[in-house]
Amino acid sequence: MFTEHAKVMKALAAAGEIVGRKKLQKMIYIAKKLQFPFYEKFNFHFYGPYSEELTCRIEELCDLGFLHEMKEKKGGYFQYRYTLTEAGIQFLNHYDLDMPYLRECMQDMNEQNSRFLELVSTVLYFEHLPKEEVKEKVFLLKSKQRYTEEEVEQAYNYIEQLRAKVKNEVRA
Repeated sequence: MFTEHAKVMKALAAAGEIVGRKKLQKMIYIAKKLQFPFYEKFNFHFYGPYSEELTCRIEELCDLGFLHEMKEKKGGYFQYRYTLTEAGIQFLNHYDLDMPYLRECMQDMNEQNSRFLELVSTVLYFEHLPKEEVKEKVFLLKSKQRYTEEEVEQAYNYIEQLRAKVKNEVRA
């Protein structure tokens, strides 16, 4: 019944602590695009791919006491930190979720900043298009972020690194 909740919890457990709602959204989206079994629906939103389902799932996990959300004032805005609670860890132990190499990918993504993950997730959202069209979309839709050609190339390289990590690890 709570399998999809448990998958999100497993991703959070793998990352340790995720700072920022936007970062959490992008990490789950990228993991989904790496073929990890996340089934939340994502639509393109102001900050790139966004899932209302994932937002609701996170709220439910907080309400159930499985996830701790710490709100902290950071300059002119609030930032949220997410970690599993002891009850969440115990709950997760009841699920045998086979998601090999999720930990490595989540930890790697968690070391990146939100701005870069926003770019990576945007590139992945439009990956069905030719690379030049993806770049045009990035520069048009993300003009306020002022991404450079070099950053877009770094995003493509990072996606390939993550995919190689998953493929190589699965074969091992």
